[in-house]
Amino acid sequence: MAKNKFNKSWLQDHLNDPYVKMAQKEGYRARAVYKLSEIDEQDRLIKAGMTIVDLGSAPGSWSQYARNRLTELGKNNPKVESGKPDGIIIAIDILPMEDIADVSFIQGDFREDEGLKALEALLPADAGGKVDLVLSDMAPNLSGVGVADAARMAFLAEIALDFSVQHLKPEGALLIKCFNGSGYSQIVESFKKVFKTVASRKPKASRAKSSEIFLLGRDLKSTK
Repeated sequence: MAKNKFNKSWLQDHLNDPYVKMAQKEGYRARAVYKLSEIDEQDRLIKAGMTIVDLGSAPGSWSQYARNRLTELGKNNPKVESGKPDGIIIAIDILPMEDIADVSFIQGDFREDEGLKALEALLPADAGGKVDLVLSDMAPNLSGVGVADAARMAFLAEIALDFSVQHLKPEGALLIKCFNGSGYSQIVESFKKVFKTVASRKPKASRAKSSEIFLLGRDLKSTK
């Protein structure tokens, strides 16, 4: 009974959520798009000519935003075909995702050779196969057991970080979702070992009662 009451309460909140309504109106697949758009506006993440990789991309709202942003920037470049993005977006997820115009989607696991090779095959050779921006809105299925959930979140952060170390350009950036709680400080420390600049972001579109927080790392430290 209590579970049904909770589900109804969540559904009511969801349906009345202004960001949900805005996403539906603007054709985005999830309200999460406004978290990325706010961070992008604050930190000027997405720039013309970028190669962007969206890890754990389904249902695709972050890829949609990246595509729309690069298309807007493409209007300033006469070499870019009208209505096309000035840049490359590659999305990967183990779950299926409906096609998005001008976004290359791979259904696979970037932690495994097959998925990783498929992704790397799409990276531009003229940039040495390197990426400007890695996005990850990945989150584990939460069990409600704090220690276990923190460990799962830390694991997702670690694999996104490992991917970025291997594939980012020196001036590249990584944006991931975290939960502010057990294990969060360790994730921040891992970022500080890899990036020159590390900042946390709590966009307005992130529900106030949620412990969700986003971590942004920029400019790789030298590995020499």
